[in-house]
Amino acid sequence: MNYLPHTDEERKFMMDFIGIQSEEELFSSIPENLKDFQMDLPRPLSEMELVAEMKRVAAKNRTVDDRACFLGAGAYRHFIPSALEAIISRAEFYTCYTPYQPEISQGTLQSIFEFQTAICELTGMDVANASMYDGATAAAEAALMAMRITGCSRIVASKALHPEYLSVVKTYLRGLEVELRESHLADGAEDLEAIEELMDGETAAFVVQIPNFFGIVDDLTEISKATKGRGGLLIVCADLISLAVLKPPVEYGADICVGDGQPAGNALSFGGPHVGFLAAKEEYLRQMPGRIVGETLDSRGNRAFVLTLQAREQHIRRERATSNICSNQALNALAVTVYLSLLGRKGLRTVAEHCLQKAHFLAEKVTEVPGFKLTFEKPFFREFALTCPIKGSEVNRLLLKRGIVGGFELARFFPDLDKELLLCATDLTTREDIEKLASAIKEIKEAGLP
Repeated sequence: MNYLPHTDEERKFMMDFIGIQSEEELFSSIPENLKDFQMDLPRPLSEMELVAEMKRVAAKNRTVDDRACFLGAGAYRHFIPSALEAIISRAEFYTCYTPYQPEISQGTLQSIFEFQTAICELTGMDVANASMYDGATAAAEAALMAMRITGCSRIVASKALHPEYLSVVKTYLRGLEVELRESHLADGAEDLEAIEELMDGETAAFVVQIPNFFGIVDDLTEISKATKGRGGLLIVCADLISLAVLKPPVEYGADICVGDGQPAGNALSFGGPHVGFLAAKEEYLRQMPGRIVGETLDSRGNRAFVLTLQAREQHIRRERATSNICSNQALNALAVTVYLSLLGRKGLRTVAEHCLQKAHFLAEKVTEVPGFKLTFEKPFFREFALTCPIKGSEVNRLLLKRGIVGGFELARFFPDLDKELLLCATDLTTREDIEKLASAIKEIKEAGLP
């Protein structure tokens, strides 16, 4: 079958128009020796032979499932129940697209509604939207939202906010007449006095992360007081798993809560896709970006779902839209919903407790080796900064030779922390993994540290 839409007459017309005699003339700029290049390809393979060859090639790859891994820094490896993969792989979920005729897509709307409900329960906020691209864009959208609410054109962001999140916030604000200030840190945590100096009557919000990029659990109660005392909103970027053991953001005065749902049911997937969430107090409902699914009754009195709020530019006049966020990351949001449903309250708390306990056991074991110490003496949840006697990149290189994926090299974002690694432990981190790392570090130390 010929899939080319043009007839011979149409092709001749186009060639005559541009003044060529043949289609080959279109490629006259390519050297002849390259046109005659012959690839030394092997003989054709049968399907069985090809599958065997691809498996052989794929076996050269090493993943975090093949070795001990202590890398986190915003993307986390957690156990994903098999039931989750089975559910989200069903055709009605896997192939569905954003609901442009929403009310006939009751299944899609319900899954989004349940996602919103779960986010509200974890954060304590009144309302959540139908999901964002990821945690970084959610933080940026929250900053824009705060400026709409307050009418102010200044944002203060924590220096300990994930650097990639901070970069996205800067990108969003670049085209606007907005001043972005960064807070100061004291021993890896927020400097309260500095926040009070940075905030003023023209500041829309303070954006803070918990746990912060260094893994530290800050005292947000005092930070909230400092922010609210100067008329600003508090935007909290929260870790979903940690909310099973930490106070919900609403309890220390958060006005908007954002974050990334990747740890809850979404695999690492080479860095994406992720799914963001954004929740807020009810009074800010109409300033939220994206869409909100609501629950109602149909004409027969049955439970039904509708798009209650559609504030994105595809649904209303562009100048009135709160955002041009298009996709609602529905499949990834569904994965979060299924994950939380399968684990339940008790199960999610167990996962969080595993992270907390294993991270502290990890810290205890690695700091037993002389020359390795905690960078910050602060409370932490899933990860912590470790100061090494040599550059972190060199420690990672030596660990990798021993089959271990080390921590995140903080020098990538903080050049003065070139001897620091950010180490992470999750529910999938075993005691054997931790002891293997501690043993490898001790071995490296005793070998003289190159």
